[in-house]
Amino acid sequence: MAVDFEERVNYERLRRERLARAKEQLKTYGLGALLCYDFDNIRYITGTHVGEWARNKMQRYAILPRDADPILYDPAAPAKRKSAPWIADRVHPAVGSMRGSIPPEVGNVEALARSVKQMLSEYGVEKEPLGVDITDIPFYQALQKENIEVVDGQQAMLDARIIKTRDEIELLKLAASMVDAAYYEIASGIKPGARENDLVAIANNTLFTLGSDLVECVNSVSGPRAQPHPHTFGDRIIRPGDMVFLDIMHSFNGYRTCYYRTFVCGKPSKAQLDAYEKTWKWLKDSINAVKPGATTADVAKCWPPAEEFGLKDEREAFLLQFGHGIGMSIWEKPIISRLFSFDHPFTLKEGMTFALETYCPSADGQGAARIEEEVAVTKDGCERLFKFPAEELISCGVPGSI
Repeated sequence: MAVDFEERVNYERLRRERLARAKEQLKTYGLGALLCYDFDNIRYITGTHVGEWARNKMQRYAILPRDADPILYDPAAPAKRKSAPWIADRVHPAVGSMRGSIPPEVGNVEALARSVKQMLSEYGVEKEPLGVDITDIPFYQALQKENIEVVDGQQAMLDARIIKTRDEIELLKLAASMVDAAYYEIASGIKPGARENDLVAIANNTLFTLGSDLVECVNSVSGPRAQPHPHTFGDRIIRPGDMVFLDIMHSFNGYRTCYYRTFVCGKPSKAQLDAYEKTWKWLKDSINAVKPGATTADVAKCWPPAEEFGLKDEREAFLLQFGHGIGMSIWEKPIISRLFSFDHPFTLKEGMTFALETYCPSADGQGAARIEEEVAVTKDGCERLFKFPAEELISCGVPGSI
């Protein structure tokens, strides 16, 4: 979707500006280097991708020394040297423990720790703190044996990623546009006899056809299964009168969506309409609270306490009336919740992007409403990035019900 005749996503600029932000935070946190195993952080600083099969295998990593460019260790190193010329001279094979599946007696973990120490020494930062985002216990212990001071590097990376560049926001919009299309197909597929997993299949087919990197998750929840929210899909058959909500989490060029919409199969009841109207009001009020200088507390106070919708406390309600930064992963800074945002408010700034989501069960026990919007903070407010209608409960699936 990049062309020569219009200014859309400029990928060279995207890689350059992301790397500059990471380098800035490395200095802010006083680190000698960053060691990243988190796939989203690796992609952020190197502009490379190897697919999802290697995620969480603890096999692929990148090192960003202070005042230097990143070094990538990749299981497809020969291919990366060919396909990613911006980093071709700094790509090496990746051999680790594969989360312990390679026997410890082989010594790969210790060899890896020694190679990291050697690389840090080459850049003169071996005696300075090494920020690590995620790791496993054997490798952490091996780094300690090499007298490397290991500190939390995830906060530095999250702070680098919190303000989005114009190209990142454009990619978030493109990812959202693909879900717009998926919801059109899903609305057409909601009918008596369809199952929750049928709607999941529709979403996957539409998104991968449009070029999704990854369909991370599709929650599909109908009827009474929505009370309480199960956060997963099943094979329940949808019947006339059922409320149906879905959440679509996917990635386009590394940029995610978290995108809830609610429908009703047939004509909604008064209780269902009331639940939807409450959910939309809470969400709309929280969207209206977003602007530079406002805080996460200002947003959270627009949402009801847990007891108001049937849960005993805010820990049980966590993730239901909720906000979360979104970019190269589903959950980035800032996180917004009544659980802690009043006591620890976080100031909103232009360029932040996050999702806001609300939930309300129907008083008749036969369903629930769940809606989510993604916003980008602008200089005087915010821009909604999702376009599929949310203002009213959408009726579908039964002739004459609208």
